[in-house]
Amino acid sequence: MAPDRRVGIVGVLLAGGQARRMGGGDKCLRELAGETLLARAVGRLEGQVSRLVLNANGDPARFTGFRLPVVADPVDGFAGPLAGVLAGLEWAASQAPGAEWVVTVPTDARRSRWTSSSGLVDAVSRDGADLACASSGGRRHPVFGLWPVALRGALREALVDRDVRKVDAFTGGYRLAVADWPVEPVDPFLNVNRPDDLADAERKIAAM
Repeated sequence: MAPDRRVGIVGVLLAGGQARRMGGGDKCLRELAGETLLARAVGRLEGQVSRLVLNANGDPARFTGFRLPVVADPVDGFAGPLAGVLAGLEWAASQAPGAEWVVTVPTDARRSRWTSSSGLVDAVSRDGADLACASSGGRRHPVFGLWPVALRGALREALVDRDVRKVDAFTGGYRLAVADWPVEPVDPFLNVNRPDDLADAERKIAAM
């Protein structure tokens, strides 16, 4: 079944990583152009989905100002982005029973031009696929994805029983649609991994 354009989709903001290349801490709380990366991600996705939830580990109180439900990885040991996807799927199943799909968005993208999940929805409908991911410039971005809530059991089994950690290793077992975005004037999926990336993004925004 094709996703409903809004009612049947939960948005999951992924911020469960350890941000080692950034020097640790909450990368999503770093500021870019006077706004935290998390606030920028919320702005990209709210209004596109029925509910928003933040995947983050540790004390959820540090995100109180965002007024979002916060759900930790359900798998121990910082198992990577698939653990965040599973957190979102399981949260949607228990807290948003009308939702059949989850769209995942990392919180460290530089730009706000990726503004809608509609491209992923269109790709699933077009290809009759099981799930979808974004691409740009010939490169796939599997963490920007559209996932059926019904896949949560299979994903948990892959993480816990088979120790699957790479997104592509999991999605390779399903019909995956790919939605392409243009890279001009700037690739919307460039992310901020290091302090230099943040400084570079700051300079580019100031020059616009």
